[in-house]
Amino acid sequence: MRRIAKLLSLSLPALLSVGVASAQEAAPAVTPEVAFIFNSFLFLVAGMVVMFMAAGFCMLEVGLVRSKNAATICLKNISLFAIAGIMFWLIGYNITYPGEFNGVFGFAGAFWGGAGEADLETGYAASSDWYFQMVFVATAASIVSGTLAERIKLWPFLAFVAVLTGVIYPVQASWEWGAGWLDGLGFSDFAGSTLVHSTGGWAALMGALFLGAREGKYGKNGEVAPFPGSNLPLATLGTFILWLGWFGFNGGSVLALGTVEAATQVSDVFIKTNLAAAAGVLVAVGLSQVIYGRVILPFALNGAIGGLVAITAEPLMPSMPLAAFIGGVGGAIVVGGVPLLDKLKIDDVVGAIPAHLFAGIWGTMVVPLSNPDASFGVQFLGVIAIGAFVSAASAIVWAVLKYTSGIRSDVEHERDGLDMGEMGLSAYPEWPSDTVTTAPATPAAGSAPGAAPVGA
Repeated sequence: MRRIAKLLSLSLPALLSVGVASAQEAAPAVTPEVAFIFNSFLFLVAGMVVMFMAAGFCMLEVGLVRSKNAATICLKNISLFAIAGIMFWLIGYNITYPGEFNGVFGFAGAFWGGAGEADLETGYAASSDWYFQMVFVATAASIVSGTLAERIKLWPFLAFVAVLTGVIYPVQASWEWGAGWLDGLGFSDFAGSTLVHSTGGWAALMGALFLGAREGKYGKNGEVAPFPGSNLPLATLGTFILWLGWFGFNGGSVLALGTVEAATQVSDVFIKTNLAAAAGVLVAVGLSQVIYGRVILPFALNGAIGGLVAITAEPLMPSMPLAAFIGGVGGAIVVGGVPLLDKLKIDDVVGAIPAHLFAGIWGTMVVPLSNPDASFGVQFLGVIAIGAFVSAASAIVWAVLKYTSGIRSDVEHERDGLDMGEMGLSAYPEWPSDTVTTAPATPAAGSAPGAAPVGA
């Protein structure tokens, strides 16, 4: 498996000789026990940081939906994380890492049960790896939540999350991280621009197509109604939490901390991840000024997410200027992607499809610019194969749900808010109720600048 092979290359060979402080002075040797402890420590701490991204997604989405839907968003986000934890334990992990791989689908059996006694040859505690991989699955599910907000029923959404986290995500992840056919061809996705973010984006896109737009969002003559978010400070806080979480997302994907070389690589990944996010923000700020004549906060937040997603496919190999360039283009992509979806009348409440799907494809396709072991042809094949599989599988699940239980909330519930419709409560009981308003589209993008969506 490529991820395990990378880990071993940064731990076991270095047990005898690790990096040097200079050409003449060798660092002290690292024992197997020390490498095992530090590698496991990286998985656990990085996993906890990535778990905190669940709070970031939740706060970002809550801030960008109308107040009458805020409590439902909170319920969806804590529920999807719980479902991801159960489904990845039940079958997901053993699909992602099936052991002996056969074809495009492998399965090592239900109920992952750990590895018993510590095995120093692996270089890490088996449970630490399971935890780190599990929080990645929850991230993919969170992407779907933001896109479909304000009009999807709770239980059908949670049913889709169970299939996504238990089967759809693990199958395509196994093709690369589980030593599957894409890994054999040389496909490269360091921390999941495609395997995590584009997967969530494709699933969200299919859901949006089956679900339809919110009532009153698009007019007959092409006008787009602005639905301003209820709390932009909260959305900003969520973005900062996600930015922080990405250091665990990308840094932890080095998969080792037990040597001088590994520690240096983790540090380099942190810096390049930060540069990409910062460039994404600044490009989005500049573009919003040029397009709309003023700087728009939601696009700045969007730019950070787009930059982070773009650099996730390869945050180690690029030079620092190249990392900034990759992130900057990611920010530009999401700023352009939001009005594109509006023109197509695809209602993405928080802009997750541009931020995760479009920017994820960009980040995956530019990996060969810095990684000589990757090729544009194989990268393209991986993007297309994963996109086709996730889209087809998601469409089947959405179709089944739509024509059985139904996925769209009642018109009355949508108008009054899903908080009252689904749960009979309000997130802000002292606030006035939101109303649906219709306003003419802006000439440049089709969405009111003050209510421009943001990537989640």
